[in-house]
Amino acid sequence: MKEESRILEAEGIMPPEVKDMVQDFKDQTLLNPRLKNTVGHISLSFSPKDAPRMTDALMTQIAKEYMQKMGITDTQYLLVRHLDQPHPHCHLVYNRVGNNGQTISDKNIKIRNAKVCRELTEKYGLYLAPGKDDVRRERLREPDKTKYEIYDAIKGSLPKCKSWNELEGKLKEQGIGIRYKYCGNTDRKQGVLFSKNGFEFSGSKIDRAFSFTKLDRHFTLVQQQTQHRATLFGNLSAAVGNYRSAFAGLFGNMGRGGSSTREEPPSVNLGKAGGIPLPPAGSPGGVSAEQLQRKPGESPEEHIARITALLDAAAAAMAIAAMERRRRMEEQKRRAKMKI
Repeated sequence: MKEESRILEAEGIMPPEVKDMVQDFKDQTLLNPRLKNTVGHISLSFSPKDAPRMTDALMTQIAKEYMQKMGITDTQYLLVRHLDQPHPHCHLVYNRVGNNGQTISDKNIKIRNAKVCRELTEKYGLYLAPGKDDVRRERLREPDKTKYEIYDAIKGSLPKCKSWNELEGKLKEQGIGIRYKYCGNTDRKQGVLFSKNGFEFSGSKIDRAFSFTKLDRHFTLVQQQTQHRATLFGNLSAAVGNYRSAFAGLFGNMGRGGSSTREEPPSVNLGKAGGIPLPPAGSPGGVSAEQLQRKPGESPEEHIARITALLDAAAAAMAIAAMERRRRMEEQKRRAKMKI
């Protein structure tokens, strides 16, 4: 109860005086004196994107349906809407001692809560934030605060890591430890736990994408991709070498000699593989700068494979042209000797 709030619904208590409502709650707890934690508190928060349609009536309807699905029935409760934040939200306070002295269970409440909230979000067409990016970190309390710190650290470090060792190193710099679970008495890992600030969580509790199985699969794929790219670059470097040799065999006099007007052929830089000269237009094995550029929608791997094949074909064509030129030259020499 605060200035920027209003009561949406109350059951079994007499608002608005807080002391009166507290006494109403205490009176009912006498029906079950053995229950220690007698008050339940739930905050139902909605996205700012749903604010225009989130009337008091709709919020109350959703909250009451939430209570039914969570088994919070036949008991005292107070539902209060707060207006101090940009996102619509309300607070539900209820007596865990029911009207007949029964206990309102809180067993597996987090799991049940997540399931019910998703059901209601989908039923009412509410905005569902993708992943954990829209969660307001500054409002979290422990242990969720630390859990999200670990989540953010893993998400930020993972693209820079190719192995478990690299991830361990990156997280250690941020004060996060890693511990593994093993299969029986073997050295085969089957689980991972992350720790910080005295809290420890399994990877799947941080996020489903951070379970040991999924992270291990990620590193395996990264290493396979790295190996595949190394093979592709090796093939490209070999193709560039063959191309240069074939180019020298066919156009070896370009850029040489004493003529001051002779110019170096234009070239294209292929990154780590180095630069290649471009043959004159219309020549055998002609390759243009445009052909070597990456096409829209083409992955880096597809680009490397395509220009490798292009250079190999060009080198083969230039080698054939060079052999044909040598054959003609030898034929001309032979004819010249016969005339003499």
